[in-house]
Amino acid sequence: MTKLTDLGPHEQVSSVSWSNSGQNLAVGTTQGILQNWDVEKQKIVRKLEGHSGRIGCVAWNSTFLSSGSRDKKILHRDMRMKENFFSELKGHKQEVCGLKWSPDETQLASGGNDNNLIVWNRANNNKPLVKFNQHKAAVKAIAWNPHQHGTLCSGGGTADRCIRFWDTLACRPLHHVDTGSQVCNLIYSKNVNELVSTHGYSKNGIIVWKQPSMKKLAVLTGHTMRVLYLAISPDG
Repeated sequence: MTKLTDLGPHEQVSSVSWSNSGQNLAVGTTQGILQNWDVEKQKIVRKLEGHSGRIGCVAWNSTFLSSGSRDKKILHRDMRMKENFFSELKGHKQEVCGLKWSPDETQLASGGNDNNLIVWNRANNNKPLVKFNQHKAAVKAIAWNPHQHGTLCSGGGTADRCIRFWDTLACRPLHHVDTGSQVCNLIYSKNVNELVSTHGYSKNGIIVWKQPSMKKLAVLTGHTMRVLYLAISPDG
């Protein structure tokens, strides 16, 4: 185990995200600072400002990274530019708590505490491509289907409990499933068309779903509190 950094007594880590290459780690803090670390050299590359609230989510694409904050804003940052950010996306009315780039990097999906799911077009940051408001709770869980172009899914919090599917090419909702529990995170298998969801109140479970039928392949239990995070190994 290697200790990369200690932010000290006045700051905490509120989000982390590996770059696509795996060489850099973005660290978002409660003070709204985004740190970019070269992990092999164990050195900080950049400290980026611009947010006035904690950074709850970070998403990389192959050329730059995006950060979402409690200040309701999403900022695009390019490490090759001297500015802290080159674009500011305003669409959420509360904290941005979910952020994911599509596999082809043309669209960015953001979820908020305002229960909205917003899809942004990379070519036009001035206004959202589409805003979906069908969730009845915060949207933290977001995943793009790597096996089906333009298909996005999102999960709602305790008052919602639904996994919803969206066609982002036609900008329309598809189907949804009530899981019976808070949806905390979603991830697609890289190798097969399957979706994994993790849950909080009340069952704290992990469910593997067949796509697109949403048939339950496995229900995994054992956690006694909500399962906030999950990761898939790089080789799938």
